[in-house]
Amino acid sequence: MSDSFRYDGKRVLVVGGATGMGAAASKTATELGAEVVVMDVAPIDYPAAQALKVDLRDRADVDAALDQVEGPIHAVFSCAGVADGTGGLMRINFISQRHIIDRLLEQGKFGPGAAVALISSGAGMGWQGNLEQMLDFLSASDWEAADAWIEAHPGTDNYLISKQAVNVYVANQSFALARQGVRLNAVLPGPTDTPLARANADVWLSFGEPFRKEMGADPLTAKQIGDTLAFLCSEAASGINGVTLTIDHGHTAASVTGSYDDALVRGLLGLG
Repeated sequence: MSDSFRYDGKRVLVVGGATGMGAAASKTATELGAEVVVMDVAPIDYPAAQALKVDLRDRADVDAALDQVEGPIHAVFSCAGVADGTGGLMRINFISQRHIIDRLLEQGKFGPGAAVALISSGAGMGWQGNLEQMLDFLSASDWEAADAWIEAHPGTDNYLISKQAVNVYVANQSFALARQGVRLNAVLPGPTDTPLARANADVWLSFGEPFRKEMGADPLTAKQIGDTLAFLCSEAASGINGVTLTIDHGHTAASVTGSYDDALVRGLLGLG
């Protein structure tokens, strides 16, 4: 393997790394030579250089955790996510994670060639059709303003909006962050076998099931997503910026082009 895929001498911060895709990404980075710092409200049950308990709904708690993280940070895997019905969903799924990136920039903790990769979702497809609202939300550029925006717009504290926000954030802010030396990308996974997905299996793991059955594929694994996050933040991906990478066995592409008939995917993309 080329050294450009490795993380020797690099420090990686994993937000939401206790289980699922975040844990998988953390373990991959460790195997590639990284010193890994993990933040999560849940216990970290695998070896990490530093494990910090943090409630992503609480700005003071987030800031206190960040004060314990030493620079330079060469990569951030931003993986925290909860399902609809969880209190403070937008804080967990987006507001706090954007805040962490902003704070690392303010504190000068990003190292040379730094990169950030967030986790979006198939639920965020079709964000282009809601671009005006999402840009208005993103213009609420700090924690308190974003909180106030959500409070003033009933029905926006939900999973779909949180993932559209991730997609638009990457598209909108990747240029500005690149000028400060930080690449910004995201992955958009299809159904992936994680504890969170199993807890919402009727909706999350059933999506695309006929496609996978016809193709002979299983739901994605957390390791497949974690490995992709590690690639996107490695030197091997140094030319990739502002991309939301769909990982779904080709389900979306086949549906868009008509080689597989899935009206639901076309509807999510606003294609009728």
